[in-house]
Amino acid sequence: MYLGEMITKDTTHRKDEINMEKQRRVMLKLSGEALAGEKKTGFDEATVTAVAKQVKEIVDSGIQVGIVIGGGNFWRGRTSETIDRTKADQIGMLATVMNCIYVSEIFRFVGMETEVFTPFACSSFTELFSKDKAVKALEAGKVVFFAGGTGHPYFSTDTGVVLRAIEVEAEVILLAKAIDGVYNDDPRVNPTAVKYDEVSIDEVIAKNLQVMDMTASILARDNKMPMWVFGLNEENSIVNTVNGKFNGTKVTV
Repeated sequence: MYLGEMITKDTTHRKDEINMEKQRRVMLKLSGEALAGEKKTGFDEATVTAVAKQVKEIVDSGIQVGIVIGGGNFWRGRTSETIDRTKADQIGMLATVMNCIYVSEIFRFVGMETEVFTPFACSSFTELFSKDKAVKALEAGKVVFFAGGTGHPYFSTDTGVVLRAIEVEAEVILLAKAIDGVYNDDPRVNPTAVKYDEVSIDEVIAKNLQVMDMTASILARDNKMPMWVFGLNEENSIVNTVNGKFNGTKVTV
C-alpha cells in the first residue's frame, strides 16, 4: 500500500476521513544524530544530501512535506546537571534552528524551494510560525521546516512534530530513526528484541515502548495522528516508505 492509498483504504481509526489523493501531506521527523552520520556531531553533508534527494523525489510526485529535525547532533541539555533546565532546553531549541537552516540550504541546492518557521522571532533568519502561512507554503510545493520545537522548555521535538502535524493537518508522521522500527526492547542492548510490524498507540503508551516521549505519544493518541517508524540509514528508505515498500513499524491510532 502506498501513501496515497493509506487513508482511503482504512479510515476507521481517523477522526477525519481526509482523502490522501486530494491532500497528500506528511510530516517527516529527522534525527539530528542521524544527519551527523558516523561523526555523531555536526553535519555529514553526504548524508544530508542523500536525504534531500529522496525528499525531492516525493515532492516531485505531488506529496507535501513538512520537516522537524531534532537537535541531538549539537546538544542534549537534559543530561546536564549544571545549568538551569529552561536554559538547557532553550539551547536545544536553537540547535534545531541551526539544523533546519543548514538542511534547508542543502534542499535548495538539490532543487527544492523551502521555508523555515520558528515559534519565536529569529530576526531575518526564519519566519514566525503561522498555520496559514505554513499551509500556504506547503500547498505551493515548498518543503516547510518547523524549527525551535514548541518554543517552550520541557517539551521535546517529539512533541513539536506531533503538534505541527496536527496543526497543518498532515496525514501521517514519518519517523526516520537510527533504529529501523519499534521493538519490545532496545535492540542495541538486547539482540533478542522483537520488532513490531504494527502496534497501536495505546500499546506504545501502556508498555512505554518509547517511539516518542510520553507527552508526544498521548498527544498523537488524543488527536489520532498515526506514525510510521523506519530506519533512515536504509537505502532510499524515505522514498520506499512513501511508496509502500515499508520495512518499519506502523503505529496505529
